[in-house]
Amino acid sequence: MNPLPADPTVLHPMPGQPRVVQLKPLVTSPLIEVGAYSYYDDPDDATAFETRNVLYHYGPEKLVIGRFCALGTGVRFIMNGANHRMDGPSTFPFPTMGGSWADHFDLLTGLPGRGDTVVGHDVWFGYRVTVMPGVRIGNGAIIAAGSVVTSDVPDYGIVGGNPAKLLRTRYDEKDIARLLAVAWWDWPAEHITAHVRTLMSGSIDDLEAAAPQPG
Repeated sequence: MNPLPADPTVLHPMPGQPRVVQLKPLVTSPLIEVGAYSYYDDPDDATAFETRNVLYHYGPEKLVIGRFCALGTGVRFIMNGANHRMDGPSTFPFPTMGGSWADHFDLLTGLPGRGDTVVGHDVWFGYRVTVMPGVRIGNGAIIAAGSVVTSDVPDYGIVGGNPAKLLRTRYDEKDIARLLAVAWWDWPAEHITAHVRTLMSGSIDDLEAAAPQPG
């Protein structure tokens, strides 16, 4: 068995599969933070994630994605820059068209926003999921294909639909608390390497027994 952990700095972790990219070594925007090993899969151009999949991202709000997240093809994050005024007769953003209309740019500044979009660790996004601004998605969640996530998702929740609704949680409250306490995504990579099979197919008891001992 190879004792070495996977390398989180390799852009394409699967040889011969350019459609898969690790996001941490890919992103350059200071407004996007991604944890180690989170990846995106797209047969067209996975390396264009920042421009094709994070939309209307003018700041200052951030997109934060935790470690070990799996993003299926077409996952998109809609950021606060997509917001338009809705308190007048027209929602059209006239100042962005330039000319003398730009003199009224104050009408677009200071629009209400929902803050940062934050994704926890070990989250699985299905095909063509859309995440709306300011949503917070908990650790261990699963987002079904085609979902439009408009509100927060709890830890280990499974959501689906448009708008996405909580279908069920993967574990009961007691077991979710145990999983959050173990926080395996914070383990050293070498320790994870030794316990991959437990992480993928073991029980919570197994996971707790495998956790690094303090000191």
